[in-house]
Amino acid sequence: MGLRTLARAFWYVLFFESLMLLTLAVPSASSSEPADIEVSVVMPCLNEARTVGVCIDKAKGAMERLGVRGEVVIADNGSTDGSQELALSHGARVVPVSRKGYGSALQGGIAAAQGRFVIMGDADDSYDFTQLEPFITRLRDGDELVMGNRFQGGIKPGAMPWLHRYVGNPVLTGILNLFFRTPISDAHCGLRGFRKESYLKLDLVTSGMEFASEMVVKASLHRQKISEVPTTLSPDGRDRPPHLRSFRDGWRHLRFLLLMCPLWLYLIPSTLLLATGLGAMAWLTPGPRMIGSVQLDVHTMLLGCLFAILGYQTLWLWAFARIHGWTSGILPKQTFSKDIFKHLNLERGLIWGFFLLALGIGLNVYLFSAWIGQSMGPLVVQETLRYALWGFLFMVLGMQTIYGSFFLSMLGMRQENA
Repeated sequence: MGLRTLARAFWYVLFFESLMLLTLAVPSASSSEPADIEVSVVMPCLNEARTVGVCIDKAKGAMERLGVRGEVVIADNGSTDGSQELALSHGARVVPVSRKGYGSALQGGIAAAQGRFVIMGDADDSYDFTQLEPFITRLRDGDELVMGNRFQGGIKPGAMPWLHRYVGNPVLTGILNLFFRTPISDAHCGLRGFRKESYLKLDLVTSGMEFASEMVVKASLHRQKISEVPTTLSPDGRDRPPHLRSFRDGWRHLRFLLLMCPLWLYLIPSTLLLATGLGAMAWLTPGPRMIGSVQLDVHTMLLGCLFAILGYQTLWLWAFARIHGWTSGILPKQTFSKDIFKHLNLERGLIWGFFLLALGIGLNVYLFSAWIGQSMGPLVVQETLRYALWGFLFMVLGMQTIYGSFFLSMLGMRQENA
């Protein structure tokens, strides 16, 4: 009887241990599903009841055909036409986003996406969600941002206004490539794919249509691998005007590009102003100059002095913008080095500022002594004004340097102590 009880206990223990091992070996559906999803298709939505179901069906059909485990996420930005219910009935996951704006909707949808790869596109049926394979292939090959190119894939009649196709898009794309040396030719295509882990490193913040530019700019600044694939653009299926406003949103894109590029906004203009101003002053210091039949004299030298002051002030603005962009996280860390504070510190700035200030005061003291030597009588303006302008310039530059050095050190104080 004792042996039978012992054997029965042994089998009970063996049975329950087997159940525990099976439970540990098979993960729950809720924990495995996000890891198993490879592609999330995210669509911003604001009253797209006419087209959102069609876009979802196309995206889901494409992923099923390719054998890709994926999902469709609808980032709803406050629709009032029943878009949410339609999206749910077509098998999508709806994520409400209260903060208004194209960029806000996408940020909310991407944050909720569970896939390793995210493909974003408008829910107005203008982009062909049946052709997702090129994006997925490039992402699997290691690219971090894959842009659609509508000019290579084809723009159907009526799909893009003439102003956007031949003016707005080429101009803004050209400026973006010039400022940030990006390798793309259609910077504003709304159909694009990216690795979610790479996206999270960009810390995108814009809420409007400029979100599209911010993604490309910051991906380029972070030196991410960017590529393009052809895609088609069709007329959207809306029964209302698009949310896009050509001039307002075009300006927001341009403004963002300028704010993100201190080199072109500040440094290049300041260099041109300084070179022109100082060059004109140095050229005219010995006396009047003739260019053909035109004589240039102290009035042109005065204009050169103004150019030099404006250029020097803009140079300081470039330094302020770079330090602020770096310390605030607007610009990537690798675009600036805190070692610069070892060379351009407050003390050196003060020495240089006081030197310029003393030089300017010295020139004015020289002119004052010359005036005293002439019994405070009238001076020859064409001669004395040339040196007075140099004295005035050095005094202004000296004061700008002194106070600019204090402000620059204050901006970088946190990083100096890091």
